[in-house]
Amino acid sequence: MAEAQNIPAGSTTAGSIAVAAESTVATRMSAPPSFDVRDFPVPHGREEEWRFTPLARLRGLHDGTAVATGDGLRVEVTAPEGVVVETVGRDDARLGRAGTPVDRIAAQAYSSFEKASVVTVPKETVLTEPIRIAVHGEGGTVFAHQVVELGAFAEAVVVIDHTGDAVLAANVDFVLGDGAKLTVVSVQDWDAKAVHVAQHNTLIGRDASFKSVVVTFGGDLVRLHPRISYAGTGGEAELFGLYFTDKGQHQEHRLFVDHNTPHCKSNAVYKGALQGDDAHAVWIGDVLIQAKAEGTDTYEMNRNLVLTDGARVDSVPNLEIETGEIAGAGHASATGRFDDEQLFYLMARGIPAAEARRLVVRGFFAELVQQVGVADVEERLLAKIEAELEASV
Repeated sequence: MAEAQNIPAGSTTAGSIAVAAESTVATRMSAPPSFDVRDFPVPHGREEEWRFTPLARLRGLHDGTAVATGDGLRVEVTAPEGVVVETVGRDDARLGRAGTPVDRIAAQAYSSFEKASVVTVPKETVLTEPIRIAVHGEGGTVFAHQVVELGAFAEAVVVIDHTGDAVLAANVDFVLGDGAKLTVVSVQDWDAKAVHVAQHNTLIGRDASFKSVVVTFGGDLVRLHPRISYAGTGGEAELFGLYFTDKGQHQEHRLFVDHNTPHCKSNAVYKGALQGDDAHAVWIGDVLIQAKAEGTDTYEMNRNLVLTDGARVDSVPNLEIETGEIAGAGHASATGRFDDEQLFYLMARGIPAAEARRLVVRGFFAELVQQVGVADVEERLLAKIEAELEASV
């Protein structure tokens, strides 16, 4: 049986744990998965998957009025020796293997891109330097597709860095061969007016390990949908996320882990801080343990720190279990302001109030920044967090 919700006193959350006969949480979408945009109705905002998203700010990505406007995106891949980097057409068989679009924007992106980037790490290749994918928006609307594939027993770290200004709809596929180990760091550091909507699909092979670190700072609207499934037993997924939502920003992270294979693990930890009027963060964590997935071990947690009045958080963890033969399952969610006891402890030792508040926020994010594992990226993120704090704390 699943553990009870682990919700600290004084927190706010909406979530559920259910032992179910049917996989109603498998997509929580208004239409079945499809690569064809015509299979999805135009959303109106009342659907479960769209009820938190301000549709008017999607710049037409959701209703078909957004049209690609030329070369609005520059993608540069820097990779160590031995990595194969290709630009391929729509007919390449490697595209779409990791997962199928589950909403209209993802399907629109898949139906509209012209060329895709494919990065391949050959089997048994162990990289000592990260693969860096720089995605820079140069204005306009863009539909894109990216594939990162690791052969059996390969090991790699991939840093995907989003900057500039664009209206971007994308699908990103990660395919791990048996025994492979992949860490992906995705940084959303867009300019103030950018819109970024993406579905991230990960297919984890037998005894393979996947770690994702999603960091969201910039943009007017960012909506990311990481999805995990397993191609063999013994697979492990760690999903970490850090977001800092400023005045007027909408940042939405919607996770889905499909435990469709026995004896696999998943762990998700997302933390966010919010400041300013109409700052809105959304975290949806859906985990499905299918009837055939005996021995599953899973946990998900979301924590939010509200720094000023006027900010809003919607945090919804959901866990659906179709078998009682599991190793463990649970979820937790909490939203609150500064811990008065922590502040008192620091101030009682002579630390000024403003610095004490900064230390609390730094400590709140520290464990997630350390998960990045790339020194220059960690330094940049810490500097960005410090800059955000200067505006409020």
